[in-house]
Amino acid sequence: MKQTFRRLLVVLLCAANVALAVVLWRSPDPAYHIQEMAALGRYSEHDRLIADAAKKYGVDPLLVKAVVWRESRFTVTKIGDAGERGLMQLSESAAREWAAAHRIEVFVYADLFDARTNIEAGTWHLGRALERWKDRDDPLPFALAEYNAGRVLVERWAADGADAQKMMRTAAWSTRQYVDEVIRRYQRYLAQRQ
Repeated sequence: MKQTFRRLLVVLLCAANVALAVVLWRSPDPAYHIQEMAALGRYSEHDRLIADAAKKYGVDPLLVKAVVWRESRFTVTKIGDAGERGLMQLSESAAREWAAAHRIEVFVYADLFDARTNIEAGTWHLGRALERWKDRDDPLPFALAEYNAGRVLVERWAADGADAQKMMRTAAWSTRQYVDEVIRRYQRYLAQRQ
């Protein structure tokens, strides 16, 4: 009886491995699928919050999700190297700017560990950046660079009416890498939507 059970277990494990291999082989992004499976649902846990905030601020929810993926890999309690917090890795000054704009009188930096608050504030900032750069040839790299490095640096990199390519060549390497990663993830999400 034990030997039959072991054989059955081996067959089931082999079948599961084959099924996983087929899924990964057919996937345009196998590494992401492995990460997503290992995250045990964390990658889609906040989709409703993302959709609500994106609608409120006129931002594509898949772009917000791409930013969340890059910033925290969907980890609500993440603290960045410079103290940024939560899913969208907001700094204290960015969070306070959002709170002031929304007339939130009692705001504590730890509130950014709340997924709804973090997504709301981060999406607001991203939406403002997209609006600020909407007259450029391709506003997305400008907005993402601003989200990552701040408005002052992007204005310096974008001086003299630079197009997106020129601005990206001028930007810091870490910002170029950030923008490229978010745009690639966003494009993959868009491809999955279709």
